[in-house]
Amino acid sequence: MTAILVALVIIVVLAVAVAGASVRILREYERAVVFRLGRLIGQKGPGIVLLIPIVDRMVRVDLRTVTFDVPPQDLITRDNVPAKVNAVAYYHVIDPIKSVVDVERVRTATSQIAQTTLRSVLGKADLDMLLSEREQLNESLQTIIDEQTEPWGVKVTTVEIKDVGIPQGMQRAMARQAEAERERRAKVINAEGEFQASERLFDAAEVMSGNPAALQLRYLQTLLEIGTNQNSTIVLPVPIDLIKPLMQTVEDGAARRERARERERLLATEDRAELPDPEDELQLPNPDDARDLPPGDQAP
Repeated sequence: MTAILVALVIIVVLAVAVAGASVRILREYERAVVFRLGRLIGQKGPGIVLLIPIVDRMVRVDLRTVTFDVPPQDLITRDNVPAKVNAVAYYHVIDPIKSVVDVERVRTATSQIAQTTLRSVLGKADLDMLLSEREQLNESLQTIIDEQTEPWGVKVTTVEIKDVGIPQGMQRAMARQAEAERERRAKVINAEGEFQASERLFDAAEVMSGNPAALQLRYLQTLLEIGTNQNSTIVLPVPIDLIKPLMQTVEDGAARRERARERERLLATEDRAELPDPEDELQLPNPDDARDLPPGDQAP
């Protein structure tokens, strides 16, 4: 009886072992490439996959998108500038059989292809293109790498340049160049603004020149805008137009006084011409004339 129980236990254990060796469960994103006695049977999955123990061998293939960093690559651009560039690549397997049969370690092979392509493509570009036209370079890298990995059943979806390292001296030179360019643009914009403002001021002056009151209103409005800040000090010059009536009155009064003095001088001159000669006043009377005078008027 004991021997029968031991035999049953052994049979059950062997059945469980055989079942474990012959049954595989694959997830939705996995596929199985099955070999029977070394010969390719095909791909299976997902779900339950039944294998013949000892006869069949299975290789799991992941169909999800894989991300890997391309190590930094030292290169020299077309304009002889040394640079260090790294990138990131995204790919996924579209043909599990080719990725197992046609290439060994598909991830390593794809990484090596990405490194060599990165050096060859970026070495043909100059530094300005490497810094400003990354989208075009990314598309070129993705196209070239995908063409080389297509026979392996691998689809490269995206290649992005992550960082471009250049020497410190070149960075300082580029910073000076960018600063000079910004100063040039600022001066051009400032000059353009001054030109447009001068045109508008000319038009405004043409409009306000027809009415002096408009100039006074604009002047007072400017003073109002300045006076909004309580900490400001306003030096108020008196406009000529404001005191022009007063000055005209003063000038008119001075002219009238001058005319009055001139008239007085003319009157004085006329009066002096009508007065008798002083020598005539001092001339003695003729004795003959004295005899003709009345007795009371004769000289003693």
